[in-house]
Amino acid sequence: MTKPTIKAYAAFEAKGPLKPFEYEPGELGAFDIEIDVDHCGICHSDISMLDNDWGRAQYPLVAGHEVIGRVSQRGSHVSHLAIGDVVGLGWHSGYCQTCRMCMGGDHNLCAGARATIVKRHGGFAEKVRAQAISAVKLPAGVNAATAGPLLCGGITVYNPLVQYGISPQSRVAVIGVGGLGHMAVMFLRAWGCEVTAFSSNPSKKDELLAMGAHHVLNSTDPMALKQAAGAFDLIISTVNVKLDWTAYVGTLAPKGRLHFVGAVLEPLDIGVFSLMGQQRCISSSPVGSPTVIADMFKFAALHNIEPIVERYSFDQINDAVERVRSGSPRFRVVLSR
Repeated sequence: MTKPTIKAYAAFEAKGPLKPFEYEPGELGAFDIEIDVDHCGICHSDISMLDNDWGRAQYPLVAGHEVIGRVSQRGSHVSHLAIGDVVGLGWHSGYCQTCRMCMGGDHNLCAGARATIVKRHGGFAEKVRAQAISAVKLPAGVNAATAGPLLCGGITVYNPLVQYGISPQSRVAVIGVGGLGHMAVMFLRAWGCEVTAFSSNPSKKDELLAMGAHHVLNSTDPMALKQAAGAFDLIISTVNVKLDWTAYVGTLAPKGRLHFVGAVLEPLDIGVFSLMGQQRCISSSPVGSPTVIADMFKFAALHNIEPIVERYSFDQINDAVERVRSGSPRFRVVLSR
C-alpha cells in the first residue's frame, strides 16, 4: 500500500534554490490537523532559516510559517475545528500544553513550543500538519489572500499592545515602517493611539500619513530626535540594525517603554541613568498565543486592517524568496495557488 506524501518546495543547502520535494508525513496524530495550503507569506525568518543564518537549519528544509489554508483532515481528538474551516498557522505548530505558561494561556512562551519550520516541514507545500491548538480560524472580514503576514509580523507588533495594556490615549512611535512596521502603524491608529513614524526616507512621508501615522519624523536628523524629547509613551522598534538607542530613549516620556520586536544582533548600548531618572524601561516580546492571534484577527476584521502585499504563485517561489532576501518588497510577499 502506497503511503501518502506531501509535495513541497525545499532548500537542499544554505542559500540554494528551492526545488520540488516530497516527504511522507506519517500518521496524523490524534490532536493534529492537516491543512491544504492556499496562501503562505514569506518572512525574513524564512530567509534566515533557508540561509542557515541562525545555525538551526536541517536540509532538505521546507520553510513557510504564515500559512492560510483549509482543514482537510483532523485527528480523532480534535473537535473545535471542522473539515473545510479556513485557518491560519504561524510560527508555532505545537505546544507542550502542560507547563505553567501553557496552562496560563501564554502558549507562545512555552519552553517546549515547536516552531513550524524548525526540525519539521512548513507551508511552502501543498499541505502542512500541526497541532490543532496552534491553528486559528479566520473570522469573516479577514481576506485570506493577504492574511498570512498577520500570523508573524502582524501578531509580533499587536502582541505588545495587549501585554502592556497600551491605552488609546498613548503616544506611540514606530521605528522602521517596513514589513512589520507598516502593520504596527495600522494597528496603532485603529487602537486609538497618536502614532508617529520614524523614517530615514523623507519621500515616504505622504505614504506613511496615508497609512495611518499622525506624524513622521526624519530618523537621520539628530535635531528631530532632540525636539521629540519626552514625547512617547511607547516606541516599537522593528529594525534589526544598531541605532543610537540612547537618543531614542531620550524621546520617551516618564515611565515610557522602548520595545524591541526586531532582532538586533548587537548588544544594546544604553546607559542605566537614561532609564532610571524617568523610570523608563526596555522590553521585548515574541509572537502571540493562539488566543491573542484570534483576537488580532477579530480586531483586523473590525477595523479593515489588511497587510500590503505583493503576490506570487507557488511556481514563482524562487523569485519571491529572492524578492524578500533582497529586502525590496512593498511590504510583504505572499504565495498563492
